[in-house]
This record gives sequence, C-alpha cells and structure tokens, in this order.
Amino acid sequence: MKLRLAIVGAGPAGIYAADILLKAERQFDVSIDLFEQLPAPYGLVRYGVAPDHPRIKGVITALREVLDRGDIRIFGNVRFGEDITLDDLKQHYNAVIFATGAIRDADLDIPGIDAKGSYGAADFVSWFDGHPDVPREWPLEAESVAVIGNGNVALDITRILAKHADDLLPTEIPANVYEGLKASPVTDVHVFGRRGPAQVKFTPLELRELGELRDVDMVVYDEDFDYDEASRTAIETNKQVKVIDRVLQQWRTRPGANNAGGEASRRLHLHFWAKPLEVVTDAEGRVAALKYERTRPDAEGGVVGTGEIREVPIQAIYRAVGYFGSPLTDVPFDERHGVIPNHEGQVLASDSNSRIPGLYATGWIKRGPVGLIGHTKSDAMETVRHLINDQGEWWRPAHPEEEAIPALLAERGVRWTDLEGWHRLDEHEIALGAPHERARIKVVPREEMIRVSRGE
Repeated sequence: MKLRLAIVGAGPAGIYAADILLKAERQFDVSIDLFEQLPAPYGLVRYGVAPDHPRIKGVITALREVLDRGDIRIFGNVRFGEDITLDDLKQHYNAVIFATGAIRDADLDIPGIDAKGSYGAADFVSWFDGHPDVPREWPLEAESVAVIGNGNVALDITRILAKHADDLLPTEIPANVYEGLKASPVTDVHVFGRRGPAQVKFTPLELRELGELRDVDMVVYDEDFDYDEASRTAIETNKQVKVIDRVLQQWRTRPGANNAGGEASRRLHLHFWAKPLEVVTDAEGRVAALKYERTRPDAEGGVVGTGEIREVPIQAIYRAVGYFGSPLTDVPFDERHGVIPNHEGQVLASDSNSRIPGLYATGWIKRGPVGLIGHTKSDAMETVRHLINDQGEWWRPAHPEEEAIPALLAERGVRWTDLEGWHRLDEHEIALGAPHERARIKVVPREEMIRVSRGE
C-alpha cells in the first residue's frame, strides 16, 4: 500500500507536515508532492519576516535540509484552484493537506480606516520583503505615522519605518525597498495599544531591538506606568513580562522619554491604554489624525474606556491587528475566523460539521494566525496522526502514478518550478549580493524568478 499525498503550501507548516509524515512509524510507503503558488518555497519565513531578522532565517536552514533530502517533490508557481483543482488532486492522490497560512490583514472596524494613506501591515511586509505579487512602489510620504497593534508584526513594521535605510543595507533588502525607505521623510512613528505595558503581545527580543536603533529616540510616557494589581502580578510571575517591563522602565530614564526632546532625528512613541476610535481625514480624504480614547484596566484582564478622547496628527496609518486566512476554491471556509473548519486537522463540512474524507489542514489556516514556529510542528503532528489513522477513508485515485502530475501541468501550460529551480534561484540571489558583501539580494519580479528557476 502506498500513500500519495498532496500538500498545498510550501511554508513551514507544509514542509513540517511532509517531514513528520516521512519520519512517522507507518505500515505503508509515502510519496509527497508540495504545491506552492509562489516560485520559491518557505512562505512567511521568506515573505513575512523583516529583512533585519536573520535569526529567524535560521528556520530556513532547517526547512532547506528537509527539502534537500530529495524525498519530497515541489511544484512552485502552481496556483491551487486555477492551475490544479481539488478534482485533479482526487484523480492523482489519496489525500491532501492544506497549509496555506494566513496572509491577509484582519480588519479594524473604525470610521476612516479606508482613507488614503491607511494600510494593512501584511501588504507593507510583503512590499519590504520583495513579494512578487505586490507593487514595486510604496508611498512613503508621511512625516508622522501611526501603527495600530502590540504584537511582533506591529514592532517589525515600526522598526522598518523608523530605522535609517542605510542600516538595512547589510540585509537582503531588495533595491527598490532600500530606495523607497531612503527617501522617506518620516520623523515620528506612533505605536498604539489598547492595553497596558504588562499586557503586550510582542516578545522581549523584538522590543529590545527597537531601543538599539541608531539615531532614533524612544518615547514612552510616565502616565502609562501607573500599574494596577493585575499588571504587578503579571510582572512578578511571568519572566517575559518582567523583561519587557525592565526594558520599558529603562527607556523612561532616557533623554527622549515623555517627548522631552532628545537628540535623535527620529522618534518612536509607544502609547499604551489607547483605543483607536477614528481615522480623521482632510478635505481630500487623506489621513490627517488618529482619534483615540484613553482606557484603563477593568480588574478582569480587559480594559474599559475612560471617556478621555485624544488626537494625534498623522499622515499615514498601518493596522497590525492580526492576519486572516483566505478561502480556497471548493474547500470549506469559516468566514468569521478565517480558517478551514476542522477537528484536529480533519476538515469538516461548513453546513453539517461532518468530516470530509481525504481533506486535512495544518498551520495558520487550521488554527488561525497565532503561535510561533514551534506550534507549527506540534500542529502538523496532530494532523499527520489523523491522516495515518484514517487509512480506510483515503481516496482511491484513478491515476496515482507520479509522472501524471508534470504531464498534467505541462498540458495546461503551467511554467512550474522545482527543487532544482529553487537551487538555481537561491544561488542567483546569493551571487547578486556577493559584490556588495550582502548575504543575498532578492529577485522580486515573478517573471524573473520563474526564468532564473527554469534556466530559460
């Protein structure tokens, strides 16, 4: 007996699922094909992590080792629902795991959020990471910018907005991104969180990095540090919260604190207890200010409004309030939570909650955009365990032979990229960086990625 498995999505979730299945104890042979809509693998590790975060790129080394073993085929530049459909997969495989992640921005439902100069964090991250499917240009015209959110993505985009472009040169930042950031007139970046310093969602490492930016003053406000009982307990009992508090307390002693006018040419303001109410616009419909309400703790871990309304003049706003999944053709989708409905990775029908044989999910499209890389592994294990145990319910494909897939894609005129092609593109990018003493320079246009990968 042999399991022919398709995995849609070649980010960490898909690659881990493949690796875990190949190493699992089982009574059957396995052959796995990974389908990825981009010409290159690694998903959000390549296109969702700021370029000045080389540590997280270490994850790529682990993923590369899995792919380079050569026991998983990869078909890049193949769009599920267009180039290959669910019906196709049923003809050629016993089952499919969807690992398509979550790459859209979650909505922030306040008046004016659709104004000119208002952006989603995910789109901005895709731009500065050289994603082939977003425009090359990004309007960086604002002197004063707001970032809504208190998670790591909020800090990533805050850091990229506030950092001097020359300090990004040692990274794999694409040339068009460097030029864009170099010309940015920004002087002030304001970060807003609804809750207090002891309730933030970012990690200490991310926060500490902000304070190390050259020629950027950290501005924190004394009024935000009047801690209640719950905050004090969090600081005393949680090591991570304790470190975050220590970093922030140290910033309170710096020259620029409380907006006292430091020496730097740029300022990064952290506003806590601030609930966004409205994006105020000018006569042309452009972002002009952010109106927010001061909040306070409600003694139950949440916040309540104080009725005190404030306004900060800004010319651009970025919402970083979370990512959201996208629906897949012919696959059930939960519109409210942005996930594929499932029980421990087994896909459920939208209307009846009954299991759909042969369909599985893992990663963020399974559980929503929470958790780090470590969660993705345990997540994949759960899904793979069910896949193995469900052997009696696998599809019985009419054409399970491996050569059927390249033939099908060729017949449809799909210019897919394979593992060898990824190696070509990888070496090409590294070679582009070498003369500039950089690790790599990313190729951005999709067409060029495909051409290099296919050796055309």
